[in-house]
Amino acid sequence: MRVEEVPDPRIEQPTDAIIKVTSTGLCGSDLHLYETLAPFMESGDVVGHEPMGIVEEVGADVTDLAVGDRVVVPFNVCCGSCWMCEQNLYSQCETTQNHEHGTGASFFGYSKLYGQVPGGQAEYLRVPYADFLPVKVPHEHDDDRFLFLSDVLPTAWQAVKYAAVPDGGTLLVLGAGPIGDMAARMGVEAGYRVISVDRIPERLARVAAFGAEPLDLDEAEQVGGVADVVRESTDGRGPDSVIDAVGMEAHGSPAAGLVQKFAGMLPDAVAEPLMKNAGLDRLAALYTAIDAVRRGGTISISGVYGGAADPMPMMQLFDKQVQLRMGQANVRAWTDELLAKLVDDDPFGVDGFATHHLPLEEAPSAYSHFQKKEEGMVKVVFRP
Repeated sequence: MRVEEVPDPRIEQPTDAIIKVTSTGLCGSDLHLYETLAPFMESGDVVGHEPMGIVEEVGADVTDLAVGDRVVVPFNVCCGSCWMCEQNLYSQCETTQNHEHGTGASFFGYSKLYGQVPGGQAEYLRVPYADFLPVKVPHEHDDDRFLFLSDVLPTAWQAVKYAAVPDGGTLLVLGAGPIGDMAARMGVEAGYRVISVDRIPERLARVAAFGAEPLDLDEAEQVGGVADVVRESTDGRGPDSVIDAVGMEAHGSPAAGLVQKFAGMLPDAVAEPLMKNAGLDRLAALYTAIDAVRRGGTISISGVYGGAADPMPMMQLFDKQVQLRMGQANVRAWTDELLAKLVDDDPFGVDGFATHHLPLEEAPSAYSHFQKKEEGMVKVVFRP
């Protein structure tokens, strides 16, 4: 990962816009490009999928956006008019699906697996479908009030929606990184009892300050595991709903970790089909979710998984009558609802959500520190 001077993007289609990026986030899923999905990366790829900024130029056919508008750009590249988009399934946009790799809608800055679209950790960004995709936001407030509409807020919001927590119910959130942290905040705001699991003290302190009950993973494992601890505090049943906000970065799966590392060292032509067709994930978090959720409960998966040959405890899932919902966030489906909550208030604490604001020049070291969970990094915002 490095910072380089590259040619500025330009209008390529009459429906494009160019924005000058004022803030852009570092996402936990960016770390997958750092290791697990590295075979799909090529030298010169521009990464980043959480940008916002000011419109610098618009194409000839753009009518709803003007130079000077302040916008947030969702990470899904979606047209807004195909059949999938009409169902609000923007992460499955048929116009930008990647048939070569069998994946859904393209993403900004996320390798050739998802369209190889230049991303937003840059000074300028070309935004397609400019009359639909960008979210216009007020010029009031600092960037952080609206920046997280690009990914964190809608991803966490969808995770909570998919979790289908009953009124007054208990929600277990696995992982207190950016998405897990925000999902916990949203659960508390909705009036649920929220139990948040992580092994990083600083992350647990953040969710505790917002009203969630912190549960240290290492301490729980010493007394029987997360599922046993949570069942003890939920009348022996387990939580009504579980959000897996960890995905394939989970600890506790050394064999899968070795497979991922081995694949990353192979030539791309060999590693790509291996990761797509025979890849193994680190499933510790998902197994915990399946074990912990009460019978008849719901598991909502927002953490990214990439394996295709993972053993699943199907008997346990069936016997417990567990409901599963998952998928990339359909960002544009939720942005209007969320924006309305942010204009005059800050119910989810977004103004203080970022732990680090850094110049773009420090991105390589930030990736390294974030991957190692050093320096208290939970959410990094770059200022190009």
